[in-house]
Amino acid sequence: MAQQVPSAHRQKIAVIGAGISGLASAYLLNRKHDVCLFEAGDYLGGHSNTVDISVNGISHPVDTGFLVLNDKTYPNLVALLAELGVATYSTDMSFGVSMDEGQLEWAGTNLDAVFAQRRNLCSPRFWGMLKDILRFNKAAYVNLARAGNRGETLGQLLDAGGYGQLFREAYLLPMAAAIWSSSPKDILGFPALTFLRFCINHSLLQVNGRPQWQTVQGGSRSYVQRIAATLPDIRLNTPVLGVRRDANGVRVLTASGESRFDIVVFAGHAPDTLSILEDASPAEQKLLSAVRYQPNTAYLHLDERQLPRNKKVWSAWNYLGGAAVDGQRPVCVSYLLNQLQNLPFENPVVVTLNPFKKPDLVIAQFEYQHPIMDQPAIDAQLRLPQLQGRNRTWFAGAWTGYGFHEDGLKSALRVAADFDVLPAWAQL
Repeated sequence: MAQQVPSAHRQKIAVIGAGISGLASAYLLNRKHDVCLFEAGDYLGGHSNTVDISVNGISHPVDTGFLVLNDKTYPNLVALLAELGVATYSTDMSFGVSMDEGQLEWAGTNLDAVFAQRRNLCSPRFWGMLKDILRFNKAAYVNLARAGNRGETLGQLLDAGGYGQLFREAYLLPMAAAIWSSSPKDILGFPALTFLRFCINHSLLQVNGRPQWQTVQGGSRSYVQRIAATLPDIRLNTPVLGVRRDANGVRVLTASGESRFDIVVFAGHAPDTLSILEDASPAEQKLLSAVRYQPNTAYLHLDERQLPRNKKVWSAWNYLGGAAVDGQRPVCVSYLLNQLQNLPFENPVVVTLNPFKKPDLVIAQFEYQHPIMDQPAIDAQLRLPQLQGRNRTWFAGAWTGYGFHEDGLKSALRVAADFDVLPAWAQL
C-alpha cells in the first residue's frame, strides 16, 4: 500500500463529513482541485450548530454545540475567521458546580461565588478542596514531568499526590468532564500527560493571565455559510454507504449510486469511517477502532432547574453531579447561553448535556458525540502519519488532537499541506 503523492493536476476529491474538519478540508482543497463534500445529516457544520429560537416574541440565533475560542489556543480558527471576514466578540467562561441537588454549590467567579454557601466558610472539607486546587495548580509542571516519565493515568497521579475526594468530585472531574463531555471514569483513565499538557496550554491551572474567550458574531453558522458559499458540490442528506479503493481511484457509494474520485478524505468520527471503509487495511482497522466516542444528548431549553439552585453560582458552564452518581454515567453540564452569547432574552436559555431528568420547556434536542482521549486514542494519533496519503486516502477529525474545534481544523490543515494548499496563516 504505497503512499499516494498528490498530483499537480486537478483531481476529483471526495470529502466525507461536513464538520469543521470536512468543511476546512473542502474549502482549502477546492482551490486547486474539484471537491465534492458529502454529509449524512441535513445541515453543515457538525458541532457548529446554530439554531433560531423565539422567546416571548423575540427571535435570535443561538449556538448549541461549538461555543467559544480564544487567540492563544485557537490560533488557526481565529485566522480562518479573519480570512472569511467573520467577527467575534468577548464572552464569559466562568464555571460553577452543583452537587447532590444543591447540597454543595460553588463557582470560581469571585470570592462571593466561591463561598455562595456561607456554611462552607466553616467547612474543613471545603477548605481542603481549595488547598488541593492551589497545590495541584502549583505542581502542574512537576506533575507534567512525572507523568511523562511514568506514563500514569490522571487517576493514578491523583492517588499518588494524595488529593482529596472533594477536590476530585467537586472540582477537577467536573471541570474535565465538562470540557471533554466524558464520564468521570473515562476522565480518570486519561493519560495524565495529555490532561496536564492541555490544561497548561489552555491556562486552566492559573488564576491570572488567562486568555480572553470569544464567541462568533451571529453564531458559528456564520463561518459555515461563508465556507459553503465557496463550494460548488455539496451533498446534504447523503450518507455514504461504502467506500472502496482500487488502482484507478476511489468508489463512493450512496443511495443515489456510485461516484468515482481520485482521492478520498475521511473527515468524520473514526468509528463511522471504519464502518464505511469496505477495504480497510489491518493498520487502518487498528487505528480507527482504537478511538472511542461518548454519545451525549443535548437539550436546548428554558428550565432554570437545570442550573445551580443558588443564582450566585450560575456560570457560563454549570456541572451538575453527585457522589451517588455512577462514574460511568455521561457528564451532566448546563451551558447558560445568556452568559456565553449576547442574547436579547430575559429568560435563561440553556443547553444541558445528559440531564438527570428531561428539562421542561424544551426547544430542541440534539445528539452529539465526543471522542474519548484515552491512551489507545493517543497511541492511534501517533500512528496516523504513517497512514496519511496511502491508498488514495487521508484522515481528518478532531479525534486526531485533543478533540476540539481547533484540532479538527488543524487536521484539515495537515491534509492541505500534503496538497500544497496550506494557507500562510496556518500553525501546525
